[in-house]
Amino acid sequence: MPPHVSADRSPAQPPGGGPVDALISQARRLRGGMDAVRRDAQGDASDPRGRWERALCDLAMRQLNDLDTHLAQLRDGPPPVPAAPSAAPRGSLLSRVGSAEWNLLTDEAAWSGELFRILGRDPAVPPLTLDELPSVVLDEDRPRLTAMVTDCLVDAKPIDGEFRIVRPDGAVRAVHMMGEPVLDADGGTASMWAVLRDVSELRLSQSAVRETRDSLHRHRHRAQTGHRLAVEPQEAALPPWRGFLRLPHRGRPGLDLAAHHLPSSTGTPAGFDWYDAMGLPDGDTLLGAGRLTGRGPDATTGAAMLLGALRGMAMAGARPEQLMTWLDQLLDATGQPAAGSAVCCRYRPATRTLTWAQAGHPAPLLFRGGTGRMLDAPDGVRLGTASGASYGQAEEILEPGDLLLLHTETPAPRCGSPRAGTAGREGRTATAADRLLGLAPRFIAARGAQECVRTVVEEFAGTGREDDACVLVARVTS
Repeated sequence: MPPHVSADRSPAQPPGGGPVDALISQARRLRGGMDAVRRDAQGDASDPRGRWERALCDLAMRQLNDLDTHLAQLRDGPPPVPAAPSAAPRGSLLSRVGSAEWNLLTDEAAWSGELFRILGRDPAVPPLTLDELPSVVLDEDRPRLTAMVTDCLVDAKPIDGEFRIVRPDGAVRAVHMMGEPVLDADGGTASMWAVLRDVSELRLSQSAVRETRDSLHRHRHRAQTGHRLAVEPQEAALPPWRGFLRLPHRGRPGLDLAAHHLPSSTGTPAGFDWYDAMGLPDGDTLLGAGRLTGRGPDATTGAAMLLGALRGMAMAGARPEQLMTWLDQLLDATGQPAAGSAVCCRYRPATRTLTWAQAGHPAPLLFRGGTGRMLDAPDGVRLGTASGASYGQAEEILEPGDLLLLHTETPAPRCGSPRAGTAGREGRTATAADRLLGLAPRFIAARGAQECVRTVVEEFAGTGREDDACVLVARVTS
C-alpha cells in the first residue's frame, strides 16, 4: 500500500516523468497491436468462437486503455475535487479510482474527488463516516464490508475485497476496496486509509468473456455429442472385424484384407458409408463398399438392412449384377426415400477371377507393377433412383501381388474440377481417385494390406472432409 496521506492533499512531487513516460509509450504501442488483433477478430456474430474472441479482445483493450490512464495519472498527479458529481466515461474500466481516510479519533472522513464520483455523491456534502458507509452498500454485501473493516481495525489486517454500492440515482456499481490501518506512536489504530476502485465495467466485460466461453463450450459439446451419436451407431453397423482380416481358403490362393472407416472431420455426415468382406460357402470372397443417403437412426437402420440383405443374397450364390438389382428393388420396396451407391465384387481364388458390378459408385482401383488404374466400369445407376434399373457386370483376372482398392465416394476434401459428364460428388471422387492412384509406389513397397490402409489414412488425415469415407484393400497373396 502507498503511505497514507489525506485524500485531498496532493503529494509533494509526482514521480519523475522519464520512466513513467517510457512505460506510457510501451503501453500505447501494445494497445495499437491489440487494436489490430481486435479488428481481425471481428467475424460472424453467430459463431460462438467468434463471440468469445471479440469479448476477450474487448476486455484486453479496455484494460490497456486503463493502464494508459493510470500511468498518466501517476505522471500528472491526482485530479482536482469537482464542484459537482459527474459520471466518468464508460469506455474505461479501471480509471475510476478514489481514496479515503477515516480518522477514528475525531470520526472525520476525507475523500478524494474521484471517490465522490464513484459513489455519486455531492462533494459539497460531508463524506460518509465508517459507520455510515454501509448505508450505500447492498444489503447482501454489508456483512462482507463489516467483516473487512473489523478485521482491519481490530486485528490490523489489510483490506482487499469487493462489494456493491447503490448510487443516489439507483445505479448499482461494483467497488473493489484495498486498505490498511494507520497506527499511532503507541501502536494503536488511529485511522484507516483505503483506495476504492469502480470495477463495474471490468466485471461486465469479464462476465461477457465467461458467457461467450461457456457458450462456445456448450456449442462444442453439442457438436461432439451429435457427432458421437451419428458415428457410434455407424461403427456398430459395420462388419465386426476392424482393420485386418484373413479369410481361410482351404489351401487355395487367397486375399490379404484390411479396411478402415474415416469419420467426418467437420461434423455429422450427411450419409452412411460402409464396407464389407466375408468368405462365402463355395470358397469365393465377397468384397463391397457403398454409401446410403440420410442422417441419424434412419440412415443407420437402412444401412444395416442393406448390409444384411447383401450378405444373405451373396451367401445364396447371387452374382454381383443380381446383387445390385435386388438391392435396388429392396430400397424401392421399403417405402422410405433413400438412395445410395455401391460396388460389389466376388473373387474366386481358384482362377483369381474378380467379377464385379457397380451402382453409381467409383470403380475399384487396381495396382500392379508399381502403377495403378481404375477398372472400366459396367453400366449401373444409383440405387433407389430408377425403378426397374438393370446392372451390368465385368470381370478381371488378377495376378499374385495385385492390390485391389475399394473406396466410398469422397475420402478427399472438396477440390478439383468435375470431369466431363460428371458433377458434384462424382467430380470430387475423380480427385480422390487420382490421389489414391498416386500412392502406387508406397502400396507396392508395403508389407501387407494393413500397411496400405495406414498409408491411405495418413494421406487423407486432417483434410477437412465434409463426409465420412471407407476404404477396403485386398491383396492377392498367391
